[in-house]
Amino acid sequence: MKLDLVRGMSQKMIPILVILLAFTGTGLKPSDSSEREYFSIAKNIELLGDVYRGVSDNYVDDIDPAEFMYAGIDGMLETLDPYTVFLDKEESLELGELTRGQYAGVGIRISEIAGDVYIVSVFDGAPASQAGLRVGDRIVKVDKHLIEGKELDEVKDFIKGPVGSKVVLSVERYGRRRNKRYTLVRQEVRVNSIRYAGLFGTTGYFEMSSFGNRSADELTRAINDMHAAARLGNRTMNAVILDLRNNPGGLLDVAVDVTGLFVGKGSQVVSTRGRDLESEVSYRTAKEPVVKGLPLVVLINGNSASASEIVAGAIQELDRGVVIGDRSFGKGLVQSVVRLPFDCALKLTTAKYYTPSGRLIQKEHDWTDGSRDVLKEETKGNDETVYYTVNKRKVYGGGGILPDIEVEADTLGDYEASLRKDGMLFRYANKYRASNDSLPEAGIDRKFLMQDFDSFLKNEGFVYQTEPALLLKEVKRAIEEEPEENTSGTIDTLIASLHNEVERLAEKGKSNESETIALALEQEIMRHFDEEAARRSMIEGDPVVKKALAILKDSREYRGILSP
Repeated sequence: MKLDLVRGMSQKMIPILVILLAFTGTGLKPSDSSEREYFSIAKNIELLGDVYRGVSDNYVDDIDPAEFMYAGIDGMLETLDPYTVFLDKEESLELGELTRGQYAGVGIRISEIAGDVYIVSVFDGAPASQAGLRVGDRIVKVDKHLIEGKELDEVKDFIKGPVGSKVVLSVERYGRRRNKRYTLVRQEVRVNSIRYAGLFGTTGYFEMSSFGNRSADELTRAINDMHAAARLGNRTMNAVILDLRNNPGGLLDVAVDVTGLFVGKGSQVVSTRGRDLESEVSYRTAKEPVVKGLPLVVLINGNSASASEIVAGAIQELDRGVVIGDRSFGKGLVQSVVRLPFDCALKLTTAKYYTPSGRLIQKEHDWTDGSRDVLKEETKGNDETVYYTVNKRKVYGGGGILPDIEVEADTLGDYEASLRKDGMLFRYANKYRASNDSLPEAGIDRKFLMQDFDSFLKNEGFVYQTEPALLLKEVKRAIEEEPEENTSGTIDTLIASLHNEVERLAEKGKSNESETIALALEQEIMRHFDEEAARRSMIEGDPVVKKALAILKDSREYRGILSP
């Protein structure tokens, strides 16, 4: 039947159909539909080719044929979900780097702050660290490329390159009169998915940033290291916190392996169901756990997705640990990577994730604009069905994982958000680092710190504008545009009174946030000297972590949650 279709096609249709029919050999066939459906597919591929050729040949302006085709593919896939995407050669390579957790570079993280590109993290032992680059350095030039006005992704591409090749970074450091050039040799940089690991009393805390190829091994190593560190301090690690907040996920099999570090061998972790009713696959742990019986808390929030939700859902439903935080994102779609010609790839949604009790992790999202309804049937994820854990605890559907205990993380105040938006905390920390070789042993004098910070803000011309202040400006502008005969002195008096009240409220808001700003400033300064110490300070003040530590300390409450 497939051969008959090919014989009847024009030459321009054959390469596209070859790609389409390749799916049938990889388990990703369109469906087991009739010959009529295959004919429909072939007919529409021919229509697509005719539209593409007609526009390319006859449009009023010249068209880049490759970019035009890519745009068409992107538009077609946008009618599905945001995770089904076409990857060109560069994007396909980047996907490989993310899943492997390694890339060829110099070992820095960069970010755009107030329009400039700064180094915000330096990996120990990497070329950048060995050369003396540090947090706060502003990148001015990469090789011959001036950075001003460049997009962040473009700067990243400049810095990456083949292993063993050289790259020259020109950076500006606060307090220096001249920029300094650093010639670095690119190396294979491995990014550890365990962002931070440490002992808090007798509780081991492990923060995972992703689920890459080596994540389970990295977590195992971190757990063993914490056991060893506890023994050196004549302690025993007797509880674990696994922090999956802001972890966007990663590889399915790695999520199963990570769960397997905590639950018994052979435990069901997740199942996937595709388009066909017979396509369900169940995933179980294959090894004995590394952490046997220790009390466990998993932290999640609205940015915990995919593999993070698989782990949290399994731990919760197997009653292996307590889940704390906010409801997770609700990304329960399985992506398979289909290799295409010319080093391109298609990341295609092929199934959905379900927890051991049968909860659909996927949350209902409205992704399309409704211009074309291409899906014949959609599975709604926002049901309120009650499911049950091993210990018969109730858990609920609705997409994502609802924690056993909901705790809101601290949110930024308006003043701090404004300061961070303009990079003021970061830039002041640069100034402090330039003037001090080390942090004072007795700690930073907060009173002096805040006075100096206020002077810095004035010198930088920073003006804190609240939302009421911005609205009042709009009102004043509108009144000024009115004819003079339509206005009166009463309005001017009222505007002046409102201005004074807005200023008073702004000062009150700044005063209310003074302690929070002082702590944030201290932590930012600390990060410029010692990233790990700064991270620990932030964790110690985190209300969600504090709640987790309190529950782990109270064995009766912990057991009561899991065995009501």
